[in-house]
Amino acid sequence: MQRLSVVLVGGLHADARRATVERLLETVPGSVALHHDLASAADGTVRRTIRDAGGTLDTGEAPLVNDCACCALREDLVPELARLAAGRTCRLAIVELWDSVEPKAMAEVVTSHGGDGLELTGVITAVDPALLLPYLGCGDDLAEAGLAAAASDQRTVADTWARQLEYAPVLALATGEEPADDADHALLAQLHPMARQVAVDSDELAAAALAGFDVAAAAGRQHPACALLPQEAEAAGVATLVWRGARPFHPERLYAALEDLSCAAARSRGRFWLADRPDTLLSWDAAGGALCVENAGPWLAALPDAAWEMVPPMRRAAAALDWHPEHGDRGQHLVFTSPGLDRDGLRALLESCLLTDAEYAGGPTAWKGLLPAFDELLDPVS
Repeated sequence: MQRLSVVLVGGLHADARRATVERLLETVPGSVALHHDLASAADGTVRRTIRDAGGTLDTGEAPLVNDCACCALREDLVPELARLAAGRTCRLAIVELWDSVEPKAMAEVVTSHGGDGLELTGVITAVDPALLLPYLGCGDDLAEAGLAAAASDQRTVADTWARQLEYAPVLALATGEEPADDADHALLAQLHPMARQVAVDSDELAAAALAGFDVAAAAGRQHPACALLPQEAEAAGVATLVWRGARPFHPERLYAALEDLSCAAARSRGRFWLADRPDTLLSWDAAGGALCVENAGPWLAALPDAAWEMVPPMRRAAAALDWHPEHGDRGQHLVFTSPGLDRDGLRALLESCLLTDAEYAGGPTAWKGLLPAFDELLDPVS
């Protein structure tokens, strides 16, 4: 049975997102668009609209699930897509995600229901390049902006926008009220150099929506252990610094520098290790001046050989590329991207946080005796 092609179109730039959806409806014969409006969640429901190029075909409501609008979306989306697939009345289902919904979770939901006659053929984030930096620099909580998907949603505009942007292999570019300049385009290119950029009004958009999408590969590209991070670059006053180090960070000195480091760039991300936690791979994710540090599991060098067979090939390949004769895959790999980036100042600050020669000579036993500084971030008391 021929499966129904599904493309996800998301992004906080609402006008650009809507323009992308309209263009697909116009250029792909037999396409329909589904949209769940989570703004009505405060009333206990999520409103669903299905339309084609000619107008609205159907409307409905889905009840909230666990006081979470995104949960309601997931519960309602697949049955609606399966109904369209069973009817064989359309060629492409365009899922217009609500503003703050991130594409990763929705892509995994759709892919897991391939047996319902669905095939995810594209994930697109719509972008107005002139709004890229303002959104990336916005540290407001989604709740303050009226965009929270649940009462417990603690995400910010900046970190949500960064993940929407970096997950999608296709960026649909739309021009808003203000034209973008060279710096805006340079920032976009450096944040996601692997993305295919397509103008909303071009004929390439329809092809991009049907090109195919690999959920497992996308997840691998986002995992801090093997993420495809940007390379060194500089253009139109925008720069990307790639900083690597073999030695571990001194926990207290790094903790003291966190505020300066998180505010040093519009966007920074990567992986790192601390001397007092030598077996733990830590992820670094900062946008809008807010930093998230998380435990991403063990380094491969900390695992017994037998456990390596359970590790995805992409992870093993990434570790092999960075393998250190003494530390294995442990290492610092942080990337900072921003207009007006102070590269020299950043390098100096990061290097001052590493163990000194004397501290390094003490070895792992001595390192574990250093005063912990990240316990509150990594081991919060519930």
